[in-house]
Amino acid sequence: MTKKEPARPGERTVMGFDFGTKSIGIAVGQELTGTATSLGAVKARDGIPNWPDIAIHIEQWQPDLLVVGLPLNMDGTNQQVTFSAKKFANRLHNNYRLPVETQDERLTTADAKARLFEQGGYRNLGKGNVDSMSAVIILESFFESLWQ
Repeated sequence: MTKKEPARPGERTVMGFDFGTKSIGIAVGQELTGTATSLGAVKARDGIPNWPDIAIHIEQWQPDLLVVGLPLNMDGTNQQVTFSAKKFANRLHNNYRLPVETQDERLTTADAKARLFEQGGYRNLGKGNVDSMSAVIILESFFESLWQ
């Protein structure tokens, strides 16, 4: 990956991930506008993604920051998949040498399903679509948290 100039605060390109053991949703967004776009999902086996697929997105979008959704229980406590998501975040950092932050992702799956249903009914609710829309929501909530 070629080295680029660091982005100024508020102007970063950010890539978001919705971690799952079978599929990992990916989105990209702009800090300046606070908007995010789905990039689809990559397959995973026991939480280990197909790393070359992630590398393609990293190379194409050249993000300044990576954000991984942190699956917490409704009371804010950790669950087993929370530790797997943190491990994934650490691997992203080690593999790509980019800063990685985590973002609370409680209720994103329900929100993602509602948005997708509004856009196209039940046919829109495939697993990859839900994961990638969840990644969009994770990024949007991350951007919102920056302004609070």
